[in-house]
Amino acid sequence: MNKIKKILIANRGEIALRALRTIKEMNKEAVVVYSKADKEASYVKFADLAICIGKDISSDSYLNIPTIISAAELAEADAIFPGYGFLSENQDFVEICESHNIRFIGPSIENMRLMSDKSKAKEVMKKAGVPVIEGSEGAIQDVQEAKEIAKKIGYPVILKAAAGGGGRGMRIVESEKDIENAYISASNEAKSAFGDGTMYMEKYIKNPRHIEVQILADKYGNVLHIGERDCSLQRRHQKLIEESPAILLDDETRKRLHETAVKAAKYINYQSAGTFEFLVDNENNFYFMEMNTRLQVEHTVSEMVSGLDLIEWMIKIEEGEKLPSQEEIELKGHSIECRITAEDPEKFYPTPGKITKLITPGGRNVRIDSHIYCGYTIPKFYDSLIAKLIVWGENRERAIAKMKEALKEFKIEGVKSTIDFHIKMMDNPDFIENRFDTKYLEK
Repeated sequence: MNKIKKILIANRGEIALRALRTIKEMNKEAVVVYSKADKEASYVKFADLAICIGKDISSDSYLNIPTIISAAELAEADAIFPGYGFLSENQDFVEICESHNIRFIGPSIENMRLMSDKSKAKEVMKKAGVPVIEGSEGAIQDVQEAKEIAKKIGYPVILKAAAGGGGRGMRIVESEKDIENAYISASNEAKSAFGDGTMYMEKYIKNPRHIEVQILADKYGNVLHIGERDCSLQRRHQKLIEESPAILLDDETRKRLHETAVKAAKYINYQSAGTFEFLVDNENNFYFMEMNTRLQVEHTVSEMVSGLDLIEWMIKIEEGEKLPSQEEIELKGHSIECRITAEDPEKFYPTPGKITKLITPGGRNVRIDSHIYCGYTIPKFYDSLIAKLIVWGENRERAIAKMKEALKEFKIEGVKSTIDFHIKMMDNPDFIENRFDTKYLEK
């Protein structure tokens, strides 16, 4: 397969700059697109070519498929890297890229189709022999069917949007009297967010941990796992702190979890980077939750413990390169990522505005993925993520100590940020002693 020469990054913010760096390191040309709100973004200045694709809001820019394809053709880009969010899991976008002879750096349309509808994905995983949570057989037709299924599997249950993600269109229901309102409100929210109000249901596992496995798969049937990540510290189903490895797991469970993810990827003939997400109960039983057919925000901690560049491997896989063997991948030490957002650190509401002072931490094994700079104005139109602070230590204790010092060095003025929240978490006895679950912050 031919080598890729020029890649258009169909995204913004920290992931645009992070991808640009890898593309340039590989001696390829990097093209960025930007909205009017992002015209002062740092990566616009660093790209080989930058093209404005529309107005401030996402629907007029980063979600505008015809404009992005036009930009790729204008730039004579032979490939598009989608990052995460926006069009990264949009099957129509992949199909349109292919019809314009533009290579999509990610999985095939077939892979996306199998995994995009979360209720159907569960059925596929059951056939692959992957443990799944008891629930509806595919989509629920109406409130009455929801009541019947809930009665059969027992309360509490969780209603989820089949086309959803990020916690939208999701409701926990404790008893039958609440199910009608929960179903209607979740379905309406899903329809508003994703254009699809289809719901499915699962037995709700109380106090679970959220553990996911990073995989890479090439075009020759080879699949590698790049360890697992613990993403249990969340607020409203949005991850805030991620780490690798998950120290919750014993060696036997960890081995089974990795083998399960590899088996699942092979079953669907997956190609590119992807993540299998699992819920783990109090007895270390794990259950498939969903698969993300794209790069994850928290891919960085897997890179830190493995020494791999996952975006580089996504590009190499698209170019037809074979993966190394699993034995060649050595996972070492412990890595933690804190997502720094432009939000009030107590109430978590967005605080866009101009950064008047910025001091970033440094030192051995400290990494910052961020597009911000002093004088940069954070737009109000997009996700509030402004930086990812990632550290690596020989063990979890050293990683926590390193993260705490790095956070104290990190100064952002002019806007509120969640740095203070993360400093408190690094001192939190429950976090230090590994006593938390996905509902910890809500409690």
